[in-house]
Amino acid sequence: MTIKVALAGAGAFGIKHLDGIKNIDGVEVVSLISRDLAKTQEVADKYGIKHVTTKLEDSLAIKEVDAVILCTPTQMHASQSIACLQAGKHVQVEIPLCDILSEGQAVVDLQKQTGLVAMCGHTRRFNPSHQYVHKKITAGEFNIQQMDVQTYFFRRTNMNALGQARSWTDHLLWHHAAHTVDLFAYQAGSPVVKANAIQGPIHPTLGIAMDMSIQLKAANGAICTLSLSFNNDGPLGTFFRYIGDTGTYIARYDDLVNGKEEKIDVSQVDVSMNGIELQDREFFAAIKEGREPNASVAQVLPCYQVLHDLELQLNAG
Repeated sequence: MTIKVALAGAGAFGIKHLDGIKNIDGVEVVSLISRDLAKTQEVADKYGIKHVTTKLEDSLAIKEVDAVILCTPTQMHASQSIACLQAGKHVQVEIPLCDILSEGQAVVDLQKQTGLVAMCGHTRRFNPSHQYVHKKITAGEFNIQQMDVQTYFFRRTNMNALGQARSWTDHLLWHHAAHTVDLFAYQAGSPVVKANAIQGPIHPTLGIAMDMSIQLKAANGAICTLSLSFNNDGPLGTFFRYIGDTGTYIARYDDLVNGKEEKIDVSQVDVSMNGIELQDREFFAAIKEGREPNASVAQVLPCYQVLHDLELQLNAG
């Protein structure tokens, strides 16, 4: 069985998925959707994708399409996920699932009705560095006391990872904090029961806070401190420090070191070092095996409940 896929969003992240899918047997991208037809055709030609369109509904109407991967603007994620499920297609939506909690809940409710696979791109669950720590935790060899996380970008203009103008505005809380809020609960094996947030000034043209600080506490007592900025002029990215009862680990994307900065080899943790590819492998495996994937929309919804509560707190403050 070859899984036929439509991919929506031919920007920086869509291309990461296309690069990952090239390495996965039994999967073929048959349709590419993006808002600029000429640019979309260019990407389609490079990856040998035969069907190109600017409308998701065109791809959903193709009978042979089994599954859709959504790499579209945040504000479209929930409604497009619902459209995919209503069309009988499995769906993987990039993070965040939603930026309005009720819309995320609607996706989860529809997934339960249809029984289709619906997954959200919480890549940190799949990065080999974080998988290594997770396996230590599940083996009972390491328990988190505290996570200290820094998510830093330099984004004072609305540009994507390729340096191209974005058609939408990124968000520290609903996008970038979602990675860590979900990862903390996942790694702690315990739900978030307390959360606090403060934010810096609102940008005059982008209309978003450029700096934010979040504190989390899990039911088992573990805590997390998360600092986020779009004002940081390097180094860029997200850096995770796991402080536990038997050691300390520092994860920088796919690199992992201990508290003494001694490198840990994570090359044998999974079949690839590419977190996006591993995320896609889980999506397609869940479809083939008829099971719930890791990072299913139901599993990640509690993260969005926390973000919703934090947004109410920030608005009230």
